[in-house]
Amino acid sequence: MKRFLASIALVGLLSLGFGNAVFAQEEAAPAEETTEVAAPETTAVANEEEATVPMTAETGGFHQQLKTKFIEGGPEFMSAIAIVLILGLAFCLERIIYLNLSDVNNAKFLEGIRERLMQNDIAGAQAYAADTRGPVASIAAQALSRIDQGLDVVERSITAYGGVQAGLLEKNMSWITLFIAIAPSLGFLGTVIGMVKAFDTIEQVGDISPTVVAGGMKIALITTIFGLVVAMILQVFYNYILAKYEGILNKMEDASITLIDYVVEHQVKFGK
Repeated sequence: MKRFLASIALVGLLSLGFGNAVFAQEEAAPAEETTEVAAPETTAVANEEEATVPMTAETGGFHQQLKTKFIEGGPEFMSAIAIVLILGLAFCLERIIYLNLSDVNNAKFLEGIRERLMQNDIAGAQAYAADTRGPVASIAAQALSRIDQGLDVVERSITAYGGVQAGLLEKNMSWITLFIAIAPSLGFLGTVIGMVKAFDTIEQVGDISPTVVAGGMKIALITTIFGLVVAMILQVFYNYILAKYEGILNKMEDASITLIDYVVEHQVKFGK
């Protein structure tokens, strides 16, 4: 079920990202055609159109400006940064769903285990643990299946399977850190290549005027801005996921100690 939800989220994010990219290219094409048609007009009409362009850009909203900057930054690196954002958010969403499903009411679950142990209903306690989701329930199921082998075996089982559950909780978090590192790196790489192109333009024109330099540098720095923004967005989600992960680990350790106490209480009561 968790893989199915993660797959749906990934497909949705990919569809949204590529849909925006195509929509941005479709809107950029009519703008170029309008510029070509307006060239033969008189000076007065041209000045009037130039005066209305800033107003249109201002009223276009943040979404329109974002798409414009995306096109200006170049399709190669901007598309790569967008893909990193989409994949990073997909992994973040998958981890958030998994961790929230794993975070259950451990106190209520352990109380149910204790009630069954005090009735010497080992099979009922195992069934109750198997029907409950979460890492604590999985650890309890493994421990209760070995309760007849002694307390030492139960403790080793809890320790070993606790490590397995911790690994499952941490799964795919390394990919998120990778995307956080890749996003600004792609931005810086796009900036360096953009600066090289700007210097090539200066060499071809033979002029180092501010107009020639500023245009190339602006486009080059756009990739860095987008890369840093993507990294900051993913970092916020990663910190939330990390805090959730550490909280569940603490609850697992506390629940494991409580479970051992209940097993000891059961053995003392029934002389096993």
